[in-house]
Formats: sequence, structure tokens, C-alpha cells
Amino acid sequence: MSLDCGRKPEYPGRTCKLHTERPWPDGGIELRTFLLSGNSASHLATMKLSRTETETLLDRLHLQDKVQQKLSPADFLQIRPPGKQMDHVTSEKDLAHTFLHRLIMLDYGARYILVRPETTEVTTESDDNEIDYSDLEVFLKTTADTNKKEKARMDPMDVQMAVYHCSDSFLKQMMITKLSQCQYALPLLVPDPFTNEIHFPLWTLREVTKTWKVTQCDSNIVTMKSVPVYKAETPLVSFFRLGSLSVSKSQLMNTLINNRHSTFFHRNCPGSTKSRYLMDGVAEIAWYCPAGKPDDLNNFSDCIAFCNLHGDALLIEKQRAIMVEKSSVNVFVVESLQSNEGSQSLISSLFKSEKPLICLTVDDSRDAVKTKNGNYIIGLKEKNHADVSEQLKKVIREVLTSLDGPVLKPSFQLETMAELSGIRVDETDPACQRGKSAAMEIINLLKKDNMDVSKIKDKFLPCQRQLWHQWSKIHREMFHLRGDAENEKSKKEVELMNIRQEQCAASCNKLMELFIEGLSSFPPTEREYFLKWTQIFIDALSTDDLSSIFQSYDGKWSEVLALKNKRDKSDLLLRKQTELEYISKKLQSATFGLEHIFREMGQIYEAHKTTQRESRHTDWSKYPELAAQLMISGHPMELMDGDAGHVPLTWISSLLEEVIKKLGDQRVFVLSVLGLQSSGKSTMLNTMFGLQFAVSAGRCTKGAFMQLLKVSEEMKEDLKFDYVLVVDTEGLRALEVEGNTLHHDNELATLVVGLGNLTLINIFGENPSDMQDILQIVVQAFMRMKGVKLFPSCVFVHQNVTDVSAAEKNMDGKRRLQEKLDQMAKLAAKEEVCDAECFSDVIEFDVQKDVKYCAQLWEGSPPMAPPNPGYSESIQEVKNTILSKASKSTEITLSQFKTKIQDLWTALLTENFVFSFKNTLEISVYRKLEVQYGNWTWTLRSIMLTIENQLHNRIENGKVDEVDPSYLFKETSKTYEEVRKEMTKYFEDDKDREILAQWRERFKIKMKEFHDEQVNRVKRKLDRVIQQKKACKKLDDKKSEFENKLLQKSKELAHKLKDKAKNEEELQRQFSSVWSSWVTELTAGIKPVEDINLEKDQLMILQELGFEPALIDKCKRSGRYKKILDIGDYSEYMKTGGNLVVNIYQKYKARGAFSHEEQEQIRSLIDQAEKESLGAIKNKHVAATGYTQTYLQEMANHVTEKVQKFLSERKYTLNKEFKVNLLLYVFYRAEIWLLESHKKFKMNNDPITYLKSKKTQYYTVFRSFCKENSSAVVLGELICERLKVSTLEAVCNKTAIDIAGKMRCNFPAFNGNRLNLEQHMLRSLAETENFDDFITYIRNPRRQTEAFIKAEVEKYIFRDNKDEAVNILKKNVDDIKTTVSQALFTATQKVKIQRRDTDMWLKEFSNVLKDELTFDNICSENFSDIKDFDFLKEETEKEFKPIIKQMYSLSLVTLNESRQRPEEILIDQLCNCCWVKCPFCAAVCTNTIEDHCPDDHSTPFHRPNGIKGWHYKDTVELSVSFCTTNVASDGKFRPQEDSEESVPYKQYKTAGPPYDAWTITGDGSKLEYWKWFVCRFQMQLEDHYGLKFMGRGEIPIQWKKISKEEAIKSLDEMY
Repeated sequence: MSLDCGRKPEYPGRTCKLHTERPWPDGGIELRTFLLSGNSASHLATMKLSRTETETLLDRLHLQDKVQQKLSPADFLQIRPPGKQMDHVTSEKDLAHTFLHRLIMLDYGARYILVRPETTEVTTESDDNEIDYSDLEVFLKTTADTNKKEKARMDPMDVQMAVYHCSDSFLKQMMITKLSQCQYALPLLVPDPFTNEIHFPLWTLREVTKTWKVTQCDSNIVTMKSVPVYKAETPLVSFFRLGSLSVSKSQLMNTLINNRHSTFFHRNCPGSTKSRYLMDGVAEIAWYCPAGKPDDLNNFSDCIAFCNLHGDALLIEKQRAIMVEKSSVNVFVVESLQSNEGSQSLISSLFKSEKPLICLTVDDSRDAVKTKNGNYIIGLKEKNHADVSEQLKKVIREVLTSLDGPVLKPSFQLETMAELSGIRVDETDPACQRGKSAAMEIINLLKKDNMDVSKIKDKFLPCQRQLWHQWSKIHREMFHLRGDAENEKSKKEVELMNIRQEQCAASCNKLMELFIEGLSSFPPTEREYFLKWTQIFIDALSTDDLSSIFQSYDGKWSEVLALKNKRDKSDLLLRKQTELEYISKKLQSATFGLEHIFREMGQIYEAHKTTQRESRHTDWSKYPELAAQLMISGHPMELMDGDAGHVPLTWISSLLEEVIKKLGDQRVFVLSVLGLQSSGKSTMLNTMFGLQFAVSAGRCTKGAFMQLLKVSEEMKEDLKFDYVLVVDTEGLRALEVEGNTLHHDNELATLVVGLGNLTLINIFGENPSDMQDILQIVVQAFMRMKGVKLFPSCVFVHQNVTDVSAAEKNMDGKRRLQEKLDQMAKLAAKEEVCDAECFSDVIEFDVQKDVKYCAQLWEGSPPMAPPNPGYSESIQEVKNTILSKASKSTEITLSQFKTKIQDLWTALLTENFVFSFKNTLEISVYRKLEVQYGNWTWTLRSIMLTIENQLHNRIENGKVDEVDPSYLFKETSKTYEEVRKEMTKYFEDDKDREILAQWRERFKIKMKEFHDEQVNRVKRKLDRVIQQKKACKKLDDKKSEFENKLLQKSKELAHKLKDKAKNEEELQRQFSSVWSSWVTELTAGIKPVEDINLEKDQLMILQELGFEPALIDKCKRSGRYKKILDIGDYSEYMKTGGNLVVNIYQKYKARGAFSHEEQEQIRSLIDQAEKESLGAIKNKHVAATGYTQTYLQEMANHVTEKVQKFLSERKYTLNKEFKVNLLLYVFYRAEIWLLESHKKFKMNNDPITYLKSKKTQYYTVFRSFCKENSSAVVLGELICERLKVSTLEAVCNKTAIDIAGKMRCNFPAFNGNRLNLEQHMLRSLAETENFDDFITYIRNPRRQTEAFIKAEVEKYIFRDNKDEAVNILKKNVDDIKTTVSQALFTATQKVKIQRRDTDMWLKEFSNVLKDELTFDNICSENFSDIKDFDFLKEETEKEFKPIIKQMYSLSLVTLNESRQRPEEILIDQLCNCCWVKCPFCAAVCTNTIEDHCPDDHSTPFHRPNGIKGWHYKDTVELSVSFCTTNVASDGKFRPQEDSEESVPYKQYKTAGPPYDAWTITGDGSKLEYWKWFVCRFQMQLEDHYGLKFMGRGEIPIQWKKISKEEAIKSLDEMY
């Protein structure tokens, strides 16, 4: 045997005289322990020496700064580089941290870490000279000298105690709890190394729980007990050493507790050293816990505590006295009863005491001798461990059972130690006391009426029990509506709101008030104490009840399993299952923990948030912030309530939002864990990361919990995320309130698999049926993820494998697992309607890399077995695999995680997860991409508008007569490349680049298509301009002739009237009198272009088609044809006479109206007829070629043929009034365009019109000649007259483009995507409340969108931003002014340098202006006398100033007449998107890209079907159902009017086109907007369609409570 301190070097089996005669040096240990006795004369000197040794020790461990600034759990609960936690250390400074890391991982080898320097060379004792060691005396002397020089190795227990002293109370508690789990002894009395106070770590021991089983001797009934050690009442056996001994007391004690494990550290343990500085005076305690097995009779039948006082008890008086007093039995180990006067005196006094005493004497060989007063003396000499252990066990059993028969007498309770004087209890810390006091208030409140736990929960946690469960049940039913879905849903919404009201009313209780006060008022440390104390006290309430209930449940579960395995179908199985269900509910009621209080917080918050009720007693709005603080500090938070089987989305969302506020939107890697119940998932996580998921039998994880784990700074760069977010789950196939259903397991598995970047699938043992259960659930969950384009990875962890090192066996196991997975994948593929032949088709999976085998957790049989070191090592390998995968994984942000929870849970509530899943994160990323796409396209459109303007001016100036596409591509290439670079940067650098990757190539193609289309569009427009220019060539050729003649005539007339130059009125009269004759003279023989009479032509065409003039006149006067597309009911146009088949006629007559589908068909006919006719007429280029009646004739013929074809395919016909109205409508829609085009044609081709437009210009010339002005003055005036019109046009065009750009970038309705535009338009419709506009929007959303854009542009220019618009205009005037000045300067300089004439000056001037202004040529012949071009420049500038001044004050109304208009530019930009309508409700798709295939159509603005006239078949009842409600209901629909079979709404995509091209998610029709609309315009809608909101279409009462403000606000929630 060996001794642990103050020892002689006498080892068992060794008799070398050298060792027995030379005692080990006592050193500082004995000095310090002597000090503790208080008998040393050199007290101060010894204290100083002891402190120096302690400081040196801490310095070697690099812990010197942690004496004051203590280590905390946060320092260790971080993701650190793989492998560091397991390797040996190369330096003493790493010892402390490595010890703690390995301890946290339940590696009991943490105590035995060695320091191995990095060098592997063997050192020698010589310097430069060899030493001859042939002489034994030389060898011994050299060795002794060398030992003195060497720095002493550090004892493992010094490392443990140093870490203990440098830890804060929470890390101490964690450390001691882990030591207990490793089956190590725990400190009970600890001397402070600096003050020498004796500390009793009661707080530190509070979380240690011991479990054991006791067998009743008379009945053989085994009873399980699970008790916190501070409450456990057990016998206490204390061991003391007197003097320095040759035997190890600690090693002897280990044989009593666990002969295979060193519970107490002793001299033969690895790393043990001669000298220790922090252990003497420390009393350690350990418990022996029986397993309830027969061999317990040879040990102890009940739990016993063993205490070990380290050091010489003779010198450590205080601790010895305490332990002697508290012990049931005292065991003293002495060298000899006569060897020492002090020892003999102490033993003598103890013999006289009533307390049982056992003396173990080293030099005595006697067996156990019992004295008269019941004490025992046992000799140790010449006895082996086993014999001594058996003898000692027998004596202890006899001593403890002598008074009360066979039952061991409990005499010790840890908590009572705190009552002793002279020791310091750690719980007396002020912060701890404040936390305890606050927790005591809560527990006193709970204990007040002596209620059992279930009643306590009913009384103090009312919101989460029946109310929350009922709410969850009704909420689930919202996704399985039957019958009248919308009214049923409305009723359930009322029920849900009533429950929330009840929760609000019940929420104000004293318990929650005290708890919230504790959370909000305490600083972090005190808050942590408060929570720990609350949990400790609550656990104490329910521990006893839980133990007995679990025992009952285990027994009943075993009975049920046995009957199931026998395939028993009898009533007995049903009865046993019912009994099991009863026990399950009882267990649920008895379970009580902090998580229930947090759950109550969540429900109070959700109730108040939903009802927006204020609370007089509590500030509920602060709850998420309080919970967020705890989550950040490492507390697990409930994600899914396992009792109700529901996710409190409102609470979880607000909680995560607060976490984001405090931490920022951190990047996280989500690790989910799945496994069967009690398969060791939580233990694995706690071992892997040091987490705090509950693992004891009474605290099995229920539901799903999430916990944040910080990534250390050194790992962030490798991992690319800031936190690991661990989601631990209730075991699959676990207890459930509503019974253990497969549906619940599938739901839970799908949720956590969807949330996780990686899912850890835990398989326990090798039971084939267990594996089948979990694999079936897991594979289906992954199959669903594939269906919704989520691709998490997975790792299988096979725990409790008997031989993890057997490679062949493991390979066989992997093969069987692969086969099973493939089999499950095929089965799941059928159920989920998905193609998959093997598991690898479902998820990326490598059976060689992604399957890990782990050793069993315990090394031996619990409860005394320590954790298996192989388990810790295996878990470390799994952790390394996870981190390796994490480093290659795509991280998500906390906000994305929050969104994912919402999406997954909402989809899970429906029956068809894949159909119902809406990836909000992906949608959000796509919407942002749409905004960017809009910016990119606008950049290209802007440059194209500028180029178009320049080329248009060049064409008008005669500089260009053909537009080459290559020129357009060249001019835009720089901008296009910049846009491409921006796109590349966005797709590569955006934080959501992984999600964006799926659209990258498609958007590149779209951008190229857009660029090409813009080039082609500009070319088409300019080609038309060139075509018009060529068509006007005849007139253009005559223009010079006309202008020369007019100039000459003006000059001649001026010469005659020069004496009247001062009389302006006379000049005007004279000029006017001759102007008409000049025009007539010049245009003699030229036929003028006549005005057109469209009304006359329309009447003639209609009459030619056979329609009566009276009918035509009636239709025109009524004006109803203008709104024919928006008519609600076309039944009045049904032809009721003629040759209709009688039975068909009777059918329609009986029904009295067209069906909804027929109404839509007629409306579609009208829409197509209009679009096709307008498209055809606009291709005629009327502005270039002129109008002819034939155009209208072709339109009429096309419409007539279309109507005839339409009716030939129908079983009904339409009357003449319909046909006339349709033709008038098409004419009406074409009329404005035809008139404007003809006006342009006339201006460009009619000489008379052209000459009349020049009257003002030539009057100015005439007047100037009258004043006898020089040619330079006249030419300057003529130039300015020409510039006046082109300047106006240029300013207006530029201003239109600039205003469009300004609005596109800054105006809220226009600077986003299509969805944003839709939202603003709907808001505008609600604000104006114009029913006709609503109907236009419903029937023709594009037309109403264009009208909205026009209205907003008008408001922007003429009202809201008038000043800004004026400033834009003025800036453009300045730009034109600069351009003209530059042209004048350039032309003048060039002519002066080259000494040329007026003709050159005019050409140069025109050339500079060619891109900016149109400038008609002026014949230079009449101004050839000009020589002073500086004077010409000055005169032109002088004449141009009034024009500029006039432009500054230009009315913005002038913009309406410009070629470029801001509203048209914006319409081109914003309306080239998708306009496909929902097949159910006709809501328009809100995708910004017109052809966005293969993405489905979608919109968040679905509406009641009745809004578009949908009614129930053969009734007048309008429908109020939302399609978003229907797709979550159990209802059915007929895809077509004549469909024989109905299709379930939940499977609407199977109905084929157009249904299969839409994604409609069952969002519960949250959009209040359209509910308000139906109520606000109920009468108008009924009149419009000739139908009623009645019967099945009755409007729900709740809808009528929605205000306009709430309706508009709901639009924001949809974006």
C-alpha cells in the first residue's frame, strides 16, 4: 500500500533498506499544515513561505492574474481549435486550461495530464566530459545533485486545486459537477491558500446529484433514489491519518468505493509527486451508491458518504474536529497505537467518545478486534488490499447497522455543515445571498398552500397549460378547414383571440412578477445566482414525485413493449396503453423547471402582443430582451414546446430579434441533433461542447431547445461564423401529451433538420427496430428538405458500440446502415412523391466519412462507473468532423435563422410540407435581387435614352440617315460592362451569395437580353424617325425654296415700309395682309393634307357590317362601351332568340346568368380584341404614311372574325349590342393614337401647315429689315427663332429623362421592385376609395398601374416636388445655354482662323449642336455680306438671352407636349414585368422579371375570389374565400367549368396549367386589405356583378371591424 502525503518511501513488496531508512522531505506542506493547527511559534514566517509557494505554483500555471479576476465558464464554453482539448501539453502554462477542457468533456484522464516538452531527445547528465558511472557512490551522488537542481514536477491535485481557487463560483460549480460525473472525490472543506480560512463549498456542490437503488431485504423490491447531495441523508465515514505513514489511506478508501477507479487521488496515481502545496488540510467527500444488485450485500446496501482528510490529522485540528463531530464512523490510520504521544492521546480520547471509532494500525497484523464500547482495531501488517477492504467493509456495516437492525443509519446531511461556526460557507457571498433571497420569495410562494406540483403549475403558470394547449390545437385546425373555410377560419380566429384575452387576464400573478423582477433588477452575476437558486429550489419540489412516476412509467412501458412484440391485439394491450397514457400525463404535470417559467413568459408576451393590451403588473414588452440576455450568456431557450407540440413563433421571433439587437446579426452554424428517447443526445452535446442541456431522468429534453456557443477568435477565420447554435430535441418516440404519434416525430425531425446546417443523428445500441424507427423519420425529413431546395448535411453517430476498434465489424455495420438508408429513401420517396433510388439521391452522404462509432458512455456499470475515456475521445472525433464540415458549410445569420423557423413551422402545420413551404429567406434575397436588377436595367435604359436623344437630333439635322446596331452596341459597351461588373460583384460578395448563386446565370442572360432589346427598341424608334424624315423629303426639299422666297418677300416689303418701322401695330397689320397671299402663292397647285373624321368613318364601317344606325346611335350615346372590359355581368348581352337549341337555351334561362368562367372568357375576348387591334394599327406608322379609312376597316373585320370564332366554340351566342359596343370600344381605344399620329403627319407633310407655323419667325425678320438692321442682326434673329423651338424641345426632353431618373431613384413607389410598386398602388387605391379604379385594377392591373404611375408623376411635378422639377428644368436650360455659347464660339473661331464665309459659319454652328438641338438649315445666300463674325456672335447671344429667360420661367405643363415624357419612361421601366393572374383570385404575379421561368408565379396580395365575380355554381352567392385559405383547407375545386373530377386545394398543382405554374402558400389570408375592400364596397360589388354576399358567401363579422388604416398597414406586413 502507499500513502498520499507526509509519507515514508516504503512501498509494498519493496524492502530495500535504502528506501525505508531515508524519509521523504516534508517541505512546505508540513510547515503549512502545522500553521493550520495554530501551534507554530513561527506563524508569520511560515505563512509567508506558504504564500510564496502558492504564488510560484500559480505563476507556473499562468494563473497569477486569476486570483482576483477569476476564470468563468465563458472562458471555456467556446469552440476552440480541434485537438487542443485532448493532446498532452508541452508547457506547464497549458496545464490548467487543458485540465478544464478535458474535464468538461467528461474525460477522467484530465487528472493525469503530463507535461511533455516538444523536444524528443534524451538528455544526459554530462556537460562536455563523460562521467564514469561504474562506481555506485559516484552515480548516487551525481543523481542526488541533479535532482536538487531539477524543478519539481507539478502534482495533478495541485493543478486541480489551483484551477479551483482561481475559478468563480459558477465555474467551480461546473468543475465539481464534472468531477462528480467522473466519479472523483469532491472538496468538502478547503483551506484558503492566502488567508487560511476554512471554506465549505456548499454552493459549489448544489448541482451534484447522486442516484442509487436500494433493495428491500424482506420483499426484494428495488427502489430508485435520485437526490441532490446537499439533501441526501446518509451515514458519513471519515478517514484520518495520524503522522507520516507507509500506507496510502486514499488508496485504501478507493477499495471500499470502487476498486477499479481512483476516486481519491493517491501516491500511485500517474503524475503523483513528493511535494504538494494545496492539498493538505483539504477534506474530500465521495459517495458509494449501490446499484440494487445482489452483490451489494458484500458492499453496502444503501448510499454512504466517505470523507478523506488530507494531511496529518494530528496537526489539522479544526478540520479534524469538524469531521469527527459530523461522522457516523471515524476511521483513523496510525503507524502504531504507542508510537507517538500526541497520536496516543488523541486516540485515547476518541475511544472514550460515543462516536464509533475504527483504528487501522500499520505495524499490527491482528484481524478486527472489537472493544467493549463498540470500537474496532484492525491491523494492516502483512495484509493485501482485498483482505483489508473486505474486513473494513464488514466492520463498517456492523457499526452502522448495530443500533437499528439491517438498515444503515443516516446521520449526515451536507447542508447542515453550513451551521458550523469557524468556517466560511461560499453561499454567504452577498451576491449569492441576494440571488437566494429572491429565489426564496418565489419558492415560499409556491409552497405556501402545500400544493403538489401539478396544481402549482395550474395556479401560477396558467397561460401555458390548458389555454396554450387549446390555442395550439385550434391554430393547427386553421390549416385543416372544412366546409365554409373563410367563415370557419374567422370563427377560429375569434376563438384564438378569446384565448389570448384569457391569457392576458390570467397573466398577472405574483410568481411571474417576482421572477421578472429578479431577471430585470439584478446585474449579471446576481441574476445567474437567482436563476440557479430558483432551479435548485424548483427541482427540490418535484424530484421525489418524478422518481416514483418514472419508475411506474418504465414498468408500464416495458409491459406495453412486450405485448407489442407478441403482436398482441387484445384489450389488454389497449388497457396497458391507456394506463401508460395516464402515467404520461401525470409525468407531464409533475415536471417543473425553469423552462416552464420561461414558457410562461413567452405565452404572456404572445398574448399581450396579439391583443396589444397593456398590463398594470408587468412590462411584457421587455420579456424578449430579458430572455435574450440569458440566451447570450449561454442558457438554453425553448424553441418548440414539447408539451403542446407547438412553436410559439411570435415569442421566438421577438427573442431572436433582441439577440440580434445586442450581438448584431451574427453568423451562426446551426447544429441540430436527433435521436431516439434516452439515446444520450444531450449527454453527447454536453460532453462535446460543455453545454447545459438537462440529462437526468427527470429532466429529459421535451420539445426542442436552442443554445448559443461562441466561437473563439482563433477559430473564427477558419470557420467563417461567430457562433454555433445548437438545437437539441426531445427524443423521437418520446412521451407526448396527445399520445406518441409518428406525426409528431416527423414534425420534430423535419423542423430541426430544416433548421440545421448539419444534423447529428444519434443511434444508440444495435437494436434493428430502434434503427429502423429513427432512420425512417430522418430520411423522410431529409426528403422534404430536398423538395424545398434546402440541402443540410448529416453525420450519424452510433453510440454504445461494444467494440469501436473492430474495423471489419464497423465496415459491416456501415454497409448495413447504407442498405437501410437506401431502403428508407425508396419508401420515403413514394410518400413524398419524389424521385430517389438511394439515400445519396436525397442528401450528399458518404457512409465512410459521415458515420462515426462511439464507445459506451460508462466504464463499468452505473451508478459507480466513471465515464469511459474512449467515449470522450470518440465524441472529440465527432466534434472534429462537425467542425471540418462546418468550415466548408454556408453559414446563416441569426435573422435568417429566425425566418427559417417561421417558414418551416408554417409549412409543417399543413399536411403537405413541400407544397406549403415558403422559403421566406430565399424570397427576401430574390426581392433584393429584383431591386438590384431594376437599378442595373435603369442604368442601361438611361444611357440608351441619352443616345436615342442624340441620334434623334442628328437625324432631324440631316446628319444621319441610317442607324447601325453595332454603333449602338459600341456606344453602350462601357456602361454595359460596368453593369456586368456590378452584377458579378453583387453575386460574389453579397452576404447571401450562396442563395443568389441559383439565379446568377439566369440574370446574366436576362441582362444581355435586356441590353439587346434596348438596342433594338432604340433602332426601331429611330428607323421610324428616319422613315418619317424620308417621307417628308418632298416637303423638306421645298423648305429651302419657300424660306428663300419668304425671306426675299419680307425684305422687299420691309424696304417699302421702312418709314413705318416705329409703328408696331401698322407693321403687324401690313405683314398680316400680305402673309396669306404669300402662302397661297407659294403653295399654288399643292393639295393640302385634310383633317380626318373618325366618327364618320366608324359609322360607315358599322353600317357596312349590317348594324342598324339606331342601335349604333343608342350605343354611342350611352357611352357604356368605354367600360365594356370592366362590366361585372355580361348576361344582358346573351342572345335570347334565334336558332338556339331549346334545351341549351332553357339551361341558361333557368340560371339567368353566365357562369363565372364564361364571364371571364368574354372578358378575355374583349381584352384580346383590343390588344390585337391596337397592335396592328400601331404597326401602320400613321405618322409617316398618313391615315386611311382602310385601317379602321381592317380593325373592324379582325374584331368581327374574332367574335365569330369565339361564339362558334360556345353553346351560347351574344347579341348585336355586344358586338357594336365591342367595335366602338376598340375604335375608342385607337382614336387618341390615330389623331396624334395624323397631327404629326400633317405637320411634317402639309406645306400650308408648315408655312403657317413660320409666320412669327418671318415677321421678326421683316421687322428687323424695316429697322434697317444689318444682315448679321437679321441672321442672329433668324437663328434664335429657329433655336427657340428646338431649345424648348431639348429642355423638355432632357427634363423628362432627368425627372424620370430622379423618381426612379428616390420616389418610394418606383425605387424598388414590382412588389413594392404594387404595394404603393394598393395604398393609393385605398386612400382615394374610387370603386371604378379598383375594378380597373382587378380587371386590367397593368392599365391601372400605368394610370397610377401617370398620376404620381403628375403629383411629383406639379405639387409635391414642384420646386425640384423646376430646378431640374433650369439646370437643363443652363446646359443648353452653355452648348449654344460653345457652338457660337467654335464657329466664330474657326471662320476667323480659316478666313471663310457665312456658309461655313452656319455649318460649323450646326455641327456643334447636332447632338443637342435640332437646327434647320438657313440659306446663307441672303447673308453673304456678313464679314464681322464676332458681331454676329454677339448679336446672336443677345437675341438668345430672352429665349433663355423665357425658358427659365417655362411652365412645367409644357412637358406634356414633349417627345420624351417622364411617365412613359417610367412605365417602360416599371411595367415590363410579369402580369400573369392567379387562376383562383386573379391577383397579379409580382415578379419583376417578365419571363421568370422556371420560377413559379407568386404574389403576397391574394384576395377573396368573389372580388373578380367568382360565385358558387348555380347560385348568386359570391365567394369570400381566399385562395391562401383554401390551399390550407380540406376543400376541393373544379379546375375547369366542365371538369368531372374535383381536385383537393392542397394539391392544386396537380390540376395542371395554369395552376401548376403558381406557388400559393397557406398563410391564413393575413392580408386585411381585401377584407376591408369587400366590406367597404359590398353594395357596389353586388351591383357590379349582379350577385350577393350571402349564404356560403356571407361576409364574416370580423371583417367588418377592420378599419382603412388597418387595411393599409397590412400591406406593409406583406412586403
